[in-house]
Amino acid sequence: MPAPRLILVLSENWTLTDPHDLPALVRMAVEAEDAGFDGVMVSEHIVLGPGADANGLMANPREYALPGNQDPATPWPNSLLLLAAIAARTSRVRLIAAGVIAPLRHPLALAQQLATLDLLAEGRLVAQPIVSWHRPEYAALGVPFERRGRLLDEHLAAWEVLWRDTPASFAGEHYRFTDAYLVPKPYRPSGPRLWVGGSSVHDALLRRLVRYGHGFHPLGQPTDAELTRLRTELLAAGRDPEALEMVGGIRPTFPDAHRPAPIAPALETIPEQMARGFTTICVKPSQYTDDPAGVGPLCREIVRRVAGM
Repeated sequence: MPAPRLILVLSENWTLTDPHDLPALVRMAVEAEDAGFDGVMVSEHIVLGPGADANGLMANPREYALPGNQDPATPWPNSLLLLAAIAARTSRVRLIAAGVIAPLRHPLALAQQLATLDLLAEGRLVAQPIVSWHRPEYAALGVPFERRGRLLDEHLAAWEVLWRDTPASFAGEHYRFTDAYLVPKPYRPSGPRLWVGGSSVHDALLRRLVRYGHGFHPLGQPTDAELTRLRTELLAAGRDPEALEMVGGIRPTFPDAHRPAPIAPALETIPEQMARGFTTICVKPSQYTDDPAGVGPLCREIVRRVAGM
């Protein structure tokens, strides 16, 4: 069994770097590439509002930002601009825009941005379009929260024709355009690789994944029954389940609310994830070091430990 692909999560690392020092995140991406990581990941919000902390703030600020556990003032720089800067400084790592909240934009504008970034990265872009969870964010941008799933479905359908056809036409319930010349196209005629994810394996997720997805990136751990259902749906659609990238991740065990976790125990969960079919593992560096100069050594240690499993 080959070693899993390793992804460095560059969002939410504000215990490790100053939010104004975005070049530090670019340097971490370069260090991850030099260490042998396969990709770097950036997520997004456009704005947060009241209720972002409705479930209480995370106990340790190094934890993952999840629905309802973050300060509304949490920094969220533009993910696509940050990945463009990383594209200019790297040559091999994949650039993973994990959590592009598609319904908050028009599909023409977002299709152009993704195509341009994919060209800059020479085909290294992976995009994970989502609907997200924060109602005030939708309200601030004037987008109906209740229709976010339908809006995402139309984005996916519109991107397909925009990246394939010149000119392109599309008629949906919410978006429509005729003879739109979106040029230049992405690096591949089919567009960037797409991941699909969510907190559960529901009908809409399965429909999007089977139709458009190259990877599955769940929020949390899916059950065996959910994975079986996913495999069954792929087979029924004539797709090879083994060709789907399965994205997991390690979780820290913090000694207290003020310090990072040791890396070795977190890595011990990887063989079990691989046995369940996961091929890609995400790592958030601020969970395992508070020293910006320690990110490169941490990446090298992870690569060495994983290769020895």
